[in-house]
Amino acid sequence: MQNSIRALRTEGGVSQRELAEALGVSRQTVNSIETGRYDPSLPLAIAIARHFGRAVEEIFHAT
Repeated sequence: MQNSIRALRTEGGVSQRELAEALGVSRQTVNSIETGRYDPSLPLAIAIARHFGRAVEEIFHAT
């Protein structure tokens, strides 16, 4: 699944580590989600969307 996390994160000046800490996951998890190697659970996807003030559908794009 493609996503816009890296773009949103860099636009906001947030590091992977900072995002991970805010979400309660590891930096490696954030990296894996950004690169499409790992699809987040629904609760994590919702937490990511809330963190960026966006709808889940705006961040995650089904391919």
